[in-house]
Amino acid sequence: MRVLFVVGHPAHVHLFKNVVRVLQSHGHEILVGAVAREVTTRLLDAYGIPYFVFGSPQPEIVSKALGIVPKDLSLLQNARQFRPDVLVSTGSPYAAQVSAVLDQPHLAFGDTEHATLIARLMLPFTDAVCTPDVFEGDLGPKHVRYRGYKELAYVHPKYFQPDPESLDRIGLSRKEPYVLLRFASWDASHDLGDRGFHFAGIDEAVAFVREIEAIGRVIVTSERKPVSQLAPYTLPIPPERMHDVIAFSHLYVGEGATMAAEAGVLGVPWIFVSTRGRGFLTDQQKRYGLGFWVRDLDEARRALPSVSGSGVLDEWKRRRDRMLSEKEDVVEFISNFVETWGVRPSPRVPRAVGS
Repeated sequence: MRVLFVVGHPAHVHLFKNVVRVLQSHGHEILVGAVAREVTTRLLDAYGIPYFVFGSPQPEIVSKALGIVPKDLSLLQNARQFRPDVLVSTGSPYAAQVSAVLDQPHLAFGDTEHATLIARLMLPFTDAVCTPDVFEGDLGPKHVRYRGYKELAYVHPKYFQPDPESLDRIGLSRKEPYVLLRFASWDASHDLGDRGFHFAGIDEAVAFVREIEAIGRVIVTSERKPVSQLAPYTLPIPPERMHDVIAFSHLYVGEGATMAAEAGVLGVPWIFVSTRGRGFLTDQQKRYGLGFWVRDLDEARRALPSVSGSGVLDEWKRRRDRMLSEKEDVVEFISNFVETWGVRPSPRVPRAVGS
């Protein structure tokens, strides 16, 4: 069986990397089509996953719309050469539309409820949409739910053991507490109308950094170039080492939902700052007490005392262990699901999945 994965973000590479290894071990041929974000292709290189690039990310909604057809054509050209039996993505409209032309199934594994524009472009050409069971919404007869989060596919202890040597390589130490502060780029289509910290100015941002320095050294990571006043807080962290850095941190505070969920799975307290929540983070917060979704800077400040102090990390590890005991093996779920669909007969016909 030939499986074509389509990825547009580093988190997609992480989600599928262990699935790729399982499928390869079963004798299947794998290829990845990637949108050319630097970190995405660097991760694919680091993990030795074969791939091709079929386009570049576009920051504006108009340029995104104009880029659909060129990306579709490039992906289609490469897919025809590969001749996949099934296409897999997190909900890529390019993968879905190309699958329709090729008359092969497209399977989506997503988790973002408010990615409505992508859903409208993707769902008509998609055979099954798999989400966590805590997904807040109903995607219709094609919707399949599994008991877990996508982050369990790559930072679950079955698949990931943090390497403390990664800290030495970038100038950190397990003996020195540190906090990760994350700024998002806000250029994804599902980010429209959303916002995070919304600092009044750089002075307020610097003041917040100094406030959380009471917990530990602050390390700023950002999808956009940080302002000069925050540059001293940044470190050159290789993307393939980021999960090691999260795992040994004392706290994550940021605008990135995926990184918050990764922190929770790793037993690290998180504060997610965004005007929009996520079902998987609500589950981590309300069912397991692993973090806090806040809507602005003031709420983030008020949450800090709850995630700092002695004994917090030990308590968080206990909460994390309870969560792990109640979730399924997401890599096994995705691998089995893909293999089942990959051997279904074509041509592709409408199906009611999960009903």
